[in-house]
Amino acid sequence: VQLQASGGGLVQAGGSLRLSCAASGSIFSISVMGWYRQAPGKQRELVATITRGGTTTYADAVKGRFTISRDGAKNTVYLQMNSLNSEDTAVYYCNANARTVIETRRLDNYWGQGTQVTVSS
Repeated sequence: VQLQASGGGLVQAGGSLRLSCAASGSIFSISVMGWYRQAPGKQRELVATITRGGTTTYADAVKGRFTISRDGAKNTVYLQMNSLNSEDTAVYYCNANARTVIETRRLDNYWGQGTQVTVSS
């Protein structure tokens, strides 16, 4: 399973960005999809997750500003980021728990390559 993230870039404080992450490969099913981020000198942290049924969770730092969604038919997860500030500057990684057509009973965790989000003040 491969995860391809896109949509990062440079934005001014108060602006918005939308990240996308498409999963591809021999996918049997995907359960939870999510976004994590890692700022320079900091550990990777959870941003938001969404289950196949649409249940979402958010880090306190992004609640009310970020919205996670997914398109099951396209195996794609999105992160709409509004009211961005400098503390949102980080590399954003998508993540998925998935089963492949070869190992349908095994749930594995996959990471995308990361996309840089830079917020200028």
